[in-house]
Amino acid sequence: MIECLTPDFQGQLPLVEQVADSGLDVFAHNVETVEGLQRMVRDYRANYKQSMSVLEHAKRHKPTLLTKSSIMLGVGETDAEVLQTLRDLRAAGVDIVTLGQYMRPTKRHMKVHEYVTPEKFAHWEQVGKDLGFVYAASGPLVRSSYKAGEFFISEILRKRAEAGKAMRNVAAEVAAQERKRTNAESAPTA
Repeated sequence: MIECLTPDFQGQLPLVEQVADSGLDVFAHNVETVEGLQRMVRDYRANYKQSMSVLEHAKRHKPTLLTKSSIMLGVGETDAEVLQTLRDLRAAGVDIVTLGQYMRPTKRHMKVHEYVTPEKFAHWEQVGKDLGFVYAASGPLVRSSYKAGEFFISEILRKRAEAGKAMRNVAAEVAAQERKRTNAESAPTA
């Protein structure tokens, strides 16, 4: 499985297409936080609408491509803002979302506003599932790469198992019909 965590390419959509067409399985671009906190949390060159545009364009350009984004919680967002961000991601066609706790990497970075409770993380995971994400992971230690490979591989294996079971059912039905035919041919006639 190949997952690529991409920049926003400064909104240059032909570059999004080039990466989407490169043979990867998962096109990831992290929106990082809610729209209202973008300037405080992200590099000044980053833009919420541009990030949504990149994700939407990747999905529109290559509909079979899995798209993914991540949100950090604990930077001052409200529940309403998180819900709107999740809705925006789904509207952009994003398949996979991860939500994790912001952790201050150095004293030069912004402070943690809040440590989100495990119950709140569980709530957001359920909301993600309810909104129709193919996969939603939410927890204090969840990061953008969280279980993506496990999810992808387990889904492939599940689908292969279902296909194998269907093929075995067809084979069993054919064998049963063949036995009936053979028994009918070998049965004594009166």
